[in-house]
Amino acid sequence: MSWAGRARAVVAARPVTVVITLVILALALATGPMHGPRRPLGVWLGTGPGPLVDGHWWTPLTSVLFTNDIVELIVALVLTIVLVGAAEHLMGTWRTLVAFVATPIVGISAGIGLQLLASDTGEMWATSVRHLVVLDVFTALGGTIMTASAFAGALWRRRIRVLTVLVAVVFLLYSGLPSDVYRLVAVFAGLGLGVLLRPTAKRTGWVRSSHHEIRVLLASVVAVTAVGPVIGLLTRSRYGLLAPIALLFTSEAPDKGTLLERCQAFAVTRQCVHDLAVERISGVGPVLVSVLPLLVLLVAAYGLLRGSRFALWLAVAVNVLLAVLSAFYFGILPLAGVTPRISLTPRYWEITAILALSSLLPLAIAVVLVVLRRHFPVRPASRAVQRYILIVVAAGLALSFFYIAVGYLQKDTGFTRPLDLSDLVNDVLERFIPVTFLRREPVQYLPTTPFATFVYDNVGTVFWLVAVLAAIPVLRGSGSRRGETDAVRVREAIERGGGDAISFMATWPGNDYWFDPVDGHAIAYRVIGRVAITTGGPFGAPPPHDRSVDRFARFCDDNGWTPVFYSVDAAFEGLFREMGWSTMVVAEEAVIDPQNWSTTGKKWQDVRSSINRAERAGIRAEWTTFAALPLSQVVQLSDISEQWVAEKDLPEMGFTLGGLDELRDPAVRLMLAVDEEGRIEGVTSWLPTFRDGVVVGWTLDFMRRRPGSINGVMEFLIAEAAIRMRDDGIEFMSLSAAPLAHTAVEPEDAERSGMDRTLGFLSSSLEPVYGFRSLLRFKRKFQPAQRPMIMAYPDPVALPAIGVALIRAYLPQLSVRQAAALARGRG
Repeated sequence: MSWAGRARAVVAARPVTVVITLVILALALATGPMHGPRRPLGVWLGTGPGPLVDGHWWTPLTSVLFTNDIVELIVALVLTIVLVGAAEHLMGTWRTLVAFVATPIVGISAGIGLQLLASDTGEMWATSVRHLVVLDVFTALGGTIMTASAFAGALWRRRIRVLTVLVAVVFLLYSGLPSDVYRLVAVFAGLGLGVLLRPTAKRTGWVRSSHHEIRVLLASVVAVTAVGPVIGLLTRSRYGLLAPIALLFTSEAPDKGTLLERCQAFAVTRQCVHDLAVERISGVGPVLVSVLPLLVLLVAAYGLLRGSRFALWLAVAVNVLLAVLSAFYFGILPLAGVTPRISLTPRYWEITAILALSSLLPLAIAVVLVVLRRHFPVRPASRAVQRYILIVVAAGLALSFFYIAVGYLQKDTGFTRPLDLSDLVNDVLERFIPVTFLRREPVQYLPTTPFATFVYDNVGTVFWLVAVLAAIPVLRGSGSRRGETDAVRVREAIERGGGDAISFMATWPGNDYWFDPVDGHAIAYRVIGRVAITTGGPFGAPPPHDRSVDRFARFCDDNGWTPVFYSVDAAFEGLFREMGWSTMVVAEEAVIDPQNWSTTGKKWQDVRSSINRAERAGIRAEWTTFAALPLSQVVQLSDISEQWVAEKDLPEMGFTLGGLDELRDPAVRLMLAVDEEGRIEGVTSWLPTFRDGVVVGWTLDFMRRRPGSINGVMEFLIAEAAIRMRDDGIEFMSLSAAPLAHTAVEPEDAERSGMDRTLGFLSSSLEPVYGFRSLLRFKRKFQPAQRPMIMAYPDPVALPAIGVALIRAYLPQLSVRQAAALARGRG
């Protein structure tokens, strides 16, 4: 296709996006892209209380078509193409145009109304910004993408709404301009407009998220709130909480020799406070001390994406620190003998409220992280965490001592006044605190010599650099030597073979490992309460496994745990009987021989029909890995998975059931059903079984289909996988086992009847949500061999604790409300 043809295709597909982009660009070029429209044109086109009161009724619309400078223009053009383009893709041309026009009109009109109402009552912020004239493209962009969220799938609907509201709130907190208020109101107007345009998208309550998506959202929240204060470095606003740092870009630092003389305790002027703020942040060191704690949060956000529990507690610690510092240095948290910095009289209630909010935001984030900590199962070795804490504490103490020592050596000549030891001790903690929190603190002294200045400015910088750099190896795993070694040993044992079809699940997060020191077997397990539940049987060496089972049981007993072998092959039943243990069937594994795969015969009619239906629809099968997928397909997989999770009334299950995160392992294979337009209609994942480093079998794990996809897409995928495995010479293909579902009939046993009833009730309760019994019936279409899988336990008295441990293993996020619903049989 020619360039002109491509241009026509883009215009035809996204006419509103193209027109709006060109209008913004043309108006910027006409009025001056470097500076935006100047007065009086800017006042005539911009909006605010003044223009609207003067009768400029058109300004809520014209103000969103202009920018203030070249940087804003570039950002606006990029975001217009991305956000309006996405909105037009989701909800079509006319809805996008309606949203782009209606949401800023509502947001700006309501925002100005609030301003006028507040300024009439003498409210400080509204009065101080009433004269400002606003030109802001982003108000319309925020409202438009928020409207479009109603037309997105469960995954992107939640992401768009959370991130859009969060960004709007962060700008309001850290910039505080009228445009930030208008934008936030427009965003909520877009939320309401989306519901009006698509009423079926309205859902009550919070749509459930997978573990992966919760990690993505929390990491995004931490990252956005960490980047938010940087707005104070870039904005020209003086209404944000970080305004003193912005002074660096507009003012020169005053002379140190006269500064303190002019700023006495009872002669503090506005200019004096300005000069003190500038002096505190003059130089690279103080700026880095303010920025590096935010970098710690960005590093923690990276770890949150990986499910790191250490990253979670790191983010909690930094947010709590910021909250406490805000509360103390802004006078919200008075201490004994300390005079509050902000008067709590009615005259200053607005300042107190704003400063309280600056403390509550990081505190709220910390609380949310703690509440949702179970979604972060990846734990480093305790030694790695202890090492990190030791490094940070040692660095803090060493740098504090160094600062005091240097200050004492130069106490007579290095500062604006002679010092004693108590002066240095009282000041040392403030060397590590971001200067944002110190802008209302009186300055007792300042350095005058180059060396004293360097130490004064940079001990905090070095400390926060250590905190950042020491965290990186812990988050990446190299800081946990034992954990890394165990992971390598488990992977090597799995590749040696000797295990069962679910042995590969031992590599999943949440497992601990026991390695037999005698014959090289390994067992994956997790301790819940005082019950140690295995993930399958021993692996890493060929049978017999008798001695390893016995030694693992002794290991558990030595630690005060009740050992439970869960989902192991029924061939172990004789061994457990000899040990005096009880056993019961908990699932049935469906196994297919790919070398004898065929779909001929009457029993295969349903499978053949599904294959033919998929082929007629132009659907093809792709055997691939997660790492090989393009970004567009990764997004589709996330969307499909989130829609599946959102439909459930219970949390995403774990233990022997993998989710989206488990697809990322390079050893796992995916079989995708892709239509002619490249859209994924369904996906299955396959876990390898090794023998001497060679894959001899594949086990089905992850199964998802796009809502509205053709019937039979899963049958098509499994049939295509069987053909692939037949051609590759694979020995067996396991369709895995549906948890808590089987057809085996066991003789009645008084010891087992209680557990049978417990697991049977759990299975029945979960059936409407997860359909394990339906899944068992589905697998019978492929005429597999059914292999019972058993659970073995030593003490029937422990059955109640075992039942609770199994529920917590599969549903660690189960809330009290959900547990009550489950108990009532409503799942």
